[in-house]
Amino acid sequence: MVNMVHLTIDGMAVTVPGGTSILEAARSVGINVPSLCYLKDINEIAACRVCVVEIEGIQKLVASCNNRVWEGMVVHTNSPRVREARRTNVELILSQHNCDCPYCVRSGNCQLQKLANDLGLSHLNYHKEIPSSPWPASFPLIRDASKCIKCMRCVQVCDKVQSLNIWDVTNTGSRTTVDVSRGRTIREADCALCGQCITHCPVGALRERDDTQRAFAALSDKDKITVVQIAPAVRAAWGENLGLSREEATVKRLVAALRRMGFQYIFDTDFSADLTIMEEGSEFLERMQEPEKYAWPMFTSCCPGWVRFIKSQYPDMVQNLSTAKSPQQMFGAVAKSYFAQVLGVDPHRIFSVSVMPCLAKKEEAAIEVMNDACGDPDVDLVLTTREIERMIRAEHIDVHALGEEEFDSPLGVGTGAGVIFGATGGVMEAALRSAYYLVTGENPDADAFEDVRGQEGWKEATFHIRDIPVRVAVASGLGNTRRLMEALRSGKVQYDFVEIMACPGGCSGGGGQPIHEAQELAGDRGQVLYGLDKVNHLRFSHENPSVQALYRDYLTKPLSHRAHELLHTDHEAWKMPPRPRGK
Repeated sequence: MVNMVHLTIDGMAVTVPGGTSILEAARSVGINVPSLCYLKDINEIAACRVCVVEIEGIQKLVASCNNRVWEGMVVHTNSPRVREARRTNVELILSQHNCDCPYCVRSGNCQLQKLANDLGLSHLNYHKEIPSSPWPASFPLIRDASKCIKCMRCVQVCDKVQSLNIWDVTNTGSRTTVDVSRGRTIREADCALCGQCITHCPVGALRERDDTQRAFAALSDKDKITVVQIAPAVRAAWGENLGLSREEATVKRLVAALRRMGFQYIFDTDFSADLTIMEEGSEFLERMQEPEKYAWPMFTSCCPGWVRFIKSQYPDMVQNLSTAKSPQQMFGAVAKSYFAQVLGVDPHRIFSVSVMPCLAKKEEAAIEVMNDACGDPDVDLVLTTREIERMIRAEHIDVHALGEEEFDSPLGVGTGAGVIFGATGGVMEAALRSAYYLVTGENPDADAFEDVRGQEGWKEATFHIRDIPVRVAVASGLGNTRRLMEALRSGKVQYDFVEIMACPGGCSGGGGQPIHEAQELAGDRGQVLYGLDKVNHLRFSHENPSVQALYRDYLTKPLSHRAHELLHTDHEAWKMPPRPRGK
C-alpha cells in the first residue's frame, strides 16, 4: 500500500505519495516551481539552484528537485527570501552566459531567457565573464561554450538514456564546464549524432549545424534544379512551433510552404521508405532461404544514428546490418538517376535536399560512398524540422493562410507503411506486411503485426508467415539498444529480424524535431503517423504504384544489379568516426 504524505504548499493542502520530490508535489497541484537543470528521473542534481524553496522550520533554502516531502511540511515556493535567492542565482548564471539572444536559435524558446524575463531582470549586478572553446563548424552538432549553463542535462541524457558518455565535466570552480569526455574532440568521439543532448538542453548551448543559408543559396541558383523530400516523422511535428494544431499541420500544407519558398519538385520520403521495404524485405527473405551464409539476426539499416552506434560499439556485428541504404539515401540516388532521366536533364544539376527529424542524416549524406547515382553526393543538403521551421519564418510565410497542395510526381506517392517509418516499430511492421505478401502472394490484415507498436524501449514478438516462425525485436533509444545487443551476444535471446532506432520513440522523437521543455512527444507524434496509415487507401509498400513503375521502367526487380548499385551500400567502406568528404 502506498504511503500518502500530507503537506501545505503556498497555502494549498497537497497529498502525494511518499518519496515525491517537493518540486513534483508542487507541480501536481499546478504550482510551477521554475528550474533549469531538472529532468525527472534523469537529472535531479540541483545544479542550477533555481528551484529553491523555503520550508518552515528549516533555516536554509533547499532545492525542491531533490528533496522529498514529509508529513506536515509547510513550503513557500515564492517567498521574498526565495525570490531574492532565485534572482541572484539567475544573475550569476547570466554573468557567464552569452546573451546575444536575437541571433540564438533558441531565442523565444529558451528556459533561461524565459526565467530572466519572469524575474523582471533588466540588468546584471555581476561582472560578465564569457567562456569560449573551439568547435568544428562543419560538424552536424554544434556546442557553444559561451551559452552553456552547466546544468549537466546533456551529460545525464547521454549517459543514462543513450549510454554513450560523450559529455563530461571539465575544470574546477568558476571554470567548470561541459566538454567532450576523456579529452577527445567531437570528431574523435563515438557520438551517434542522435541529438538527444540538443532536445534536452534548456538553452542554445547545443544545436544543429545551420544549413538554411546553403538551402536559400541553392534556391536562388538558376542552374540548379531543387528537389526536396519530406521524411515521415516531419509531418507530425513541423507545425508545433508555428502555431498550428496537429490537424492543421498537414504534410500537404508543408508542401505548399516549400513550394512558396521556391523548391521546384517536392516529394515524399514515404516513397523511398516503401522502396526500402521492397529491398530490405527481399534481402531478409533471401537470407532466410540460405541462413548458413549470413550472420543473424538481420538488423535494419535505415537509422544512421544506429549505424554509427553499431560501428563504434559492436563493430564485429556490422555484418548483420541490411545492406539497404536509408530511405533518405535511396531517394537521393533515385532522384539523380531515374528522375533525372525522366526530366531529361544532367543529374549534376539536381540539388537534392531532405527535410529530416534527425542530425545523423546530415553526416550520413556526407559519407564518401553515398554517391552512387552520378558521382555527386546522393543527397546534397539535409535540413532538420527546426531548420525548415526557421526558413518558413524567414520567408514570412503565413502558415495559417496556406492551402493544401499535392506532392509532385512520380516520386510523391507513399503508402501507410511508409508513413509509419517515423514511429518505433514502424519499419518492422511495414517490412512484415510486404514479406508476408512476397512469401504467400496474399496481403495479410494490415494490422496483423501491431504487437511491435508502442513506446516500450525493447519489444519482441514472434509472427508466422505460413508455417515459418519469424522472431523479431524492436528497440528505440541507444541505452535500450545496448541492453538488447548484450543479450544477443550472451545468447540470452535469439531473433531473426531486429529494428533499431537511435532516438527514444523512433524518428518522431528525433534530435532534429521541435523542442518543448519537459515534454517527450514521440508517442503523440507516432499516434499521428499510425492514424495517417489507418486512413491511407494504400497500406502495403508493394502496392505503391510509383515504386512499381520504378522497378518496371528502371530497376527491373528488387535486388537486381542496378538496384544493388543504387540502393545498397557497404557499411564497412567507411570508418567510424567517418572522415569528412574529400578529406
